[in-house]
Amino acid sequence: MKEKKDNKEKIEQNSKKTKKAKENKNKKPNKIIEVIKTKWLVKGSTTFLFILSIIFVFVAINFLMQKLELAPIDFTEEKLYTLTNESKEKVKNIDKEVNLYFIGYSEDSNILDLANQYKKVNEKIKPEAIDINNRPDLAQKYGIDPQAQQVAIIVECGEKSKVLSQSDLVTYDITTYETIDISEERLTRSIVSVTSEKVPKVYFLLGYSQFSLNQNMNYLNIYLGNEINEIKTLNILTEGKVPDDCDTLVITTPSKDFDDIATNAIINYIQSGRNILWMNAAVTTTQNMPNVNKILEMYCVKPFEVGIIRETNPEKMLSGSSDFIIPDMQYDEITKDIYNTTGVILINATKINIDENKLEESKVEKTDLLQASSNSYFRTDFNKQSDNAEEGEAKGTFLVGAKLEKTITEKNEETNTKAVTSKLIIYGENYFISDYPLSQNSQYAAIQLNFNKDLVLNSIAYLVDREEDITARKSTGAVTYSPTEMQDIIIKIIIFTVPVLIVIAGIIVWQIRRRKK
Repeated sequence: MKEKKDNKEKIEQNSKKTKKAKENKNKKPNKIIEVIKTKWLVKGSTTFLFILSIIFVFVAINFLMQKLELAPIDFTEEKLYTLTNESKEKVKNIDKEVNLYFIGYSEDSNILDLANQYKKVNEKIKPEAIDINNRPDLAQKYGIDPQAQQVAIIVECGEKSKVLSQSDLVTYDITTYETIDISEERLTRSIVSVTSEKVPKVYFLLGYSQFSLNQNMNYLNIYLGNEINEIKTLNILTEGKVPDDCDTLVITTPSKDFDDIATNAIINYIQSGRNILWMNAAVTTTQNMPNVNKILEMYCVKPFEVGIIRETNPEKMLSGSSDFIIPDMQYDEITKDIYNTTGVILINATKINIDENKLEESKVEKTDLLQASSNSYFRTDFNKQSDNAEEGEAKGTFLVGAKLEKTITEKNEETNTKAVTSKLIIYGENYFISDYPLSQNSQYAAIQLNFNKDLVLNSIAYLVDREEDITARKSTGAVTYSPTEMQDIIIKIIIFTVPVLIVIAGIIVWQIRRRKK
């Protein structure tokens, strides 16, 4: 009985084995997996060739991607490494050949990636990373020493050219000591500059104000340069007149009256149909400036009064400070692109008084740009500490920014006489475009806050007849990075150690599987 039972069990086992074998036989194997198992993983040499093939494919794809010159993916909130629409608009219609020679830069550098985006907008712009040792013509023409290993960018169009050093591509925040990348602004400016027939010249009047480009308006100087303007200073007593090539004269808060020479020169400048940007901080003491007032009167602007505008509406002030007001912006071609933004911040602003009764007689057309809110008041006694308006203090809406256009000569078709006009843009504030921080703890200059920079740059763009430059500009970001010692170690581990560990782990797993077979 026992033998029969054993034979029966053997027959059942053999039957199961036969059935399983038939099932395995009928099951179709994955051809790719079988090929890998039988032909690739059997021998170490073939596996090595398999790894080399993967590396080759990776290198080939990488090479192809570089040849396609695809724009890098920009994950920054402000799209700092993506060409802005403003730059695209400025360069897309250029019909001249522009060469961008990148000396000392590698093919995969960020600045060259940015330059290649210009090429996609306009094929006439041709960026190229070059070895100066292979271009003695450029070395001789631009005075570049091949042995000095200089890093520079040459922007060339015919006989016009600009050479940008690394320091030209950055500016510095003097409060945070951060380096701010302005590569796009510099490149765009240089491209347009070498292809333009004329670059506007903006003169800043010297000798009458405590505000100057070198001392407390350095940011404005940089920003104006980035907007393709030639910036100059004017000592009118030395020159005796406003230069003929001046497209806009900038006058900042006069701390003393104009001399007769300056007054006559400015009046002649106005009567020739040219333009002025005037910024005037609040007046804290009574001043006698008949010549200054004589210039303003030509545009029906009354003398500035002692006092500052203060705000009572929390939504119209900064950080609860009634002296830092956010005025209502009026819609105009100067403000159209920043009209629906958070606005500008003015610090200790004063009101602009216009003699409305004389506008028509003086042939002046007025356009409001900025107005303090209806909840503001004008404080003339600085000894008062109250944040609310007191008895006798004027309340209501005050004009703090205006555009005034004066007709010098009317158009006459019969005599073929062209119209001659002079434009004045005036703000009852000067600190808003200065380098001064709002407080000792502030990390930003006043011009960097909200849309202060845009307002002043748009004003000058309008005055120099460059309406295409009136826009809302992309903010630049800090590009320096100083990791701690621990952060530096972690970064190096991620970059170098992790890939090595992955390769080692792969080899170990392969060896274990090979031995099991």
